Amino acid sequence: MNLKEKSEDSYKTIGEAAKELGLINSKTGQIQTHTLRYWETQFKQIKPFVGAGRRRYYSKESFEIIKSIKFLLKQKGLTINGVKKILNNSKTHSIDPDADLSIYKPTLKITTDIKKRLKRISKIIEEIKKIR
Repeated sequence: MNLKEKSEDSYKTIGEAAKELGLINSKTGQIQTHTLRYWETQFKQIKPFVGAGRRRYYSKESFEIIKSIKFLLKQKGLTINGVKKILNNSKTHSIDPDADLSIYKPTLKITTDIKKRLKRISKIIEEIKKIR
């Protein structure tokens, strides 16, 4: 084992975690550690060890939760609230990549009735503009 290699069970620094997750700005190449710090404020399941100098270290368990959060937000398109619901209702934090998570996605369904009403309102507005 190379001295620079870490065991899989080792704690990860915030920079190592962000890099492994691919949280890198595509334009600047900068590692986006601010994303992980923000997620910490939103998800109580992320519990880093904060050491000397306020450096964050993530355990294997915390890192697995973070990977699940990233997957749900970025690949599945869920909102932060949707991910919170899943994590709060889940006994384990493993996520089935094939699970139907559509109930957690934000949806905006405009019914036919609403569309018709909007068209009528638009026509009325146009008529009012002609009168002026």
